[in-house]
Amino acid sequence: MKSINRRHFINKTIHGSFGILGGAMTMPRLSNANENHQTKRRPNILFAIADDWSWPHAGVYGDLVVKTPAFDRVAREGCVFTNAFAAAPQCSPNRAAILTGRHIWQIEEAGTHSSIFPNKFTVFTNLLESSGYQIGYTGKPWSPGNWELGGWERNPAGPGYNQHKLKSTPADGMNKTDYAGNFEQFLREKPTDKPFFFWYGSSEPHRVYEEGSGLKAGKRLEDVKLPAFLPNEPIVRSDFLDYALEVEWFDHHLEKMLLLLEKRGELDNTLIVVTSDNGMPFPRAKANLYEYGVHMPLAVRWPEQIKPGRNIDDLISFIDYAPTFLEAAGVPPPPAMTGKSFLDVLTSGQSGQVDSTRNMILTGRERHSHARFNNFGYPARALRTHEYLYIRNFKPDRWPAGDPDQYHDIDPGPTKTLMMENKNSESHGKLFDLAFGQRPADELYDVKNDPDCMMNLADRADYAKAKRELKKKLESELKKQQDPRIFGTGDVFESYPRYGVMRKELGGFAERGQYNPEFKVDK
Repeated sequence: MKSINRRHFINKTIHGSFGILGGAMTMPRLSNANENHQTKRRPNILFAIADDWSWPHAGVYGDLVVKTPAFDRVAREGCVFTNAFAAAPQCSPNRAAILTGRHIWQIEEAGTHSSIFPNKFTVFTNLLESSGYQIGYTGKPWSPGNWELGGWERNPAGPGYNQHKLKSTPADGMNKTDYAGNFEQFLREKPTDKPFFFWYGSSEPHRVYEEGSGLKAGKRLEDVKLPAFLPNEPIVRSDFLDYALEVEWFDHHLEKMLLLLEKRGELDNTLIVVTSDNGMPFPRAKANLYEYGVHMPLAVRWPEQIKPGRNIDDLISFIDYAPTFLEAAGVPPPPAMTGKSFLDVLTSGQSGQVDSTRNMILTGRERHSHARFNNFGYPARALRTHEYLYIRNFKPDRWPAGDPDQYHDIDPGPTKTLMMENKNSESHGKLFDLAFGQRPADELYDVKNDPDCMMNLADRADYAKAKRELKKKLESELKKQQDPRIFGTGDVFESYPRYGVMRKELGGFAERGQYNPEFKVDK
């Protein structure tokens, strides 16, 4: 498989035919071309999800700095996706969307960051377990937030395997959880006659980083290719190298897990899905609906059903994972799931655009950290096609990065500090405004020609038709899905409690774990 450079990654749009799958209770029903090659066993499933890893940063995508041999192997021996998108640019809302197969505006408190996950929402992990799967996780499952008060007896991702710890890591700030060692324990304890689902959730490359650790590891500043919205300065390049080293730590444990499965003879009957929960922790990336916030790496391997060496351009949403896992296991998805299985795409044997109906995805965000007066969030929704990204900001009077002058919705680090210290300079002022400043109600980007989302075209007359059509389509889809923001009841999101850090110095409501009574809406 050839690596995919960034321009190819965005621009390539190939259209083709697609197969349609049905679901059986005990076996996945495959397309006609594959019916004679069905497996005799239900597949194991290994779901590997990094924390804050953006889509271009892997060897198979052409990155020269981030070395990802395990991810590249999964892509080479399976398929790599060029258009996979998180449901939200934050940890816990997106993970809840993965588990439920529903958008964040459909899952109440679970659609905000570090809140409650109500157990009235069905999760695919429980469905797999009820159908005979052994399930478990190591590292970061659904988190952060309070699942106990949501009525769960355990984390919605399953029972945890986190006993094994490492004495040291390549850099300070990396989690000492022995992810691969815990997976090995899970495999030893699993009944031999049971298929498994295992969630490997690393804490990397989430900040904080050991500053200069990438340089210490032998990485070079001159190899870094920064997106246009970040200052092209040595301190930013070094910050990126530290991030790259943490991505590689995630990949290192994945590599060990692949070898464990290979040694046990389980590798080829394991559906392996490798991705990230949201974009890199840099300004205008994580916690934003731009490409570097929600556009994710994705590689999938399952040799018994997936033809290897393919690049797939279909638009895939993270709400599609749950129905895909269930169909592969032969378990019917519940009607409430909004996502659509892409098992037909995986087993089609085709490259490029496989399913012509996968021509758009939706993403959105509500509150991230406590970053504004009264614990307000920054509500926004977006529609992404192959050509455009349209964003609707529901509260353009608010600051997307958080109230000045702390901007708490951007993780602290050298890049953030540099940009804040130089916000009034001629060389950095525009970039500061793009990442930290207020934004209009409508944003429109030509992602083919502007993948870094630098030029808002929403007020351009020559893009008026595109904006009008995309806005209408977004509103139509959100109405179908009963998004409170569309029906004038969106303030319910402001009421939801937060169980992370609360900052009384921002003013207004700041009670940890409490509903804001000013916005409480009876359900």
